Amino acid sequence: MSIQWYPGHMLETKKLLKDSISKVDAVLEILDARLPNASENPLVANLCKDTARIKILNKSDLADPRVTDMWLSYFEHQRKLPAFAVCGSEKNQAEKALNYCISRITRNRARKVKVMVVGIPNTGKSTILNTLAGKKIAKTGNVPAITRHKQRTSLKNNIDIYDTPGILWPVIEPKERAFVLAASGAISDTALDYHEIGLFAAGLVLKKYPNLLLARYAFLNELPKDESDLIEKIGLARGCLKKGGGINYQKAAEILIRDLRSGKIGNISFETPKDIESANEII
Repeated sequence: MSIQWYPGHMLETKKLLKDSISKVDAVLEILDARLPNASENPLVANLCKDTARIKILNKSDLADPRVTDMWLSYFEHQRKLPAFAVCGSEKNQAEKALNYCISRITRNRARKVKVMVVGIPNTGKSTILNTLAGKKIAKTGNVPAITRHKQRTSLKNNIDIYDTPGILWPVIEPKERAFVLAASGAISDTALDYHEIGLFAAGLVLKKYPNLLLARYAFLNELPKDESDLIEKIGLARGCLKKGGGINYQKAAEILIRDLRSGKIGNISFETPKDIESANEII
């Protein structure tokens, strides 16, 4: 499966980023800590070649901490890029990442330092901005593409920070990356087949976190035999039935996806650095 979801404002954002990045001192690239590779837009690296940049693995409170440590090591040692894992609503964590970014800038302290926040939709860019500002200045929500225009905010210590709309790329491939992004909520639900994404999410949790699955769904006496069986059991237990008694797989898949995104199943990471190595070996 390849997903094509590229609203008109994303094309505008691409042009905006090209024009703006050269004018700022540093970039905070916000990734989803559960899927740091899938949520990394290749466009950002191309545009930031001469600009200080650090990776912010946001939503770390939803990710598997053991896997998050693996990602931090991966970025530091293999990519030679500084990275921080944060929960965007925790002020001390957000400020620590920002201050480290500022420390890497050579500047005249008499002028304002300009920092831009970039990333794909629904990684929590606006949440981090609100936390740093100490007040709600940017819209947030559990759907992608809330921010539509660049927004500037003045912070203490002579810092201007810019929030930008989330931007994806026109065609998301390979299919595994598209599935991971869809399951995480980075792509609008209007572009998805819930049953198809639900099967992917079910397979992922069955493979990587079977014990969390059993703990979340007490009606499971044993692990389902496969992803279809899991969705069917959720449908039966939660009353997702069609007229005549058949399973409404769409609704059952929605329940699983919502539980996965919200962290109700537990701290789950969708991918590890080893997954990148495996993909490269296949190529």
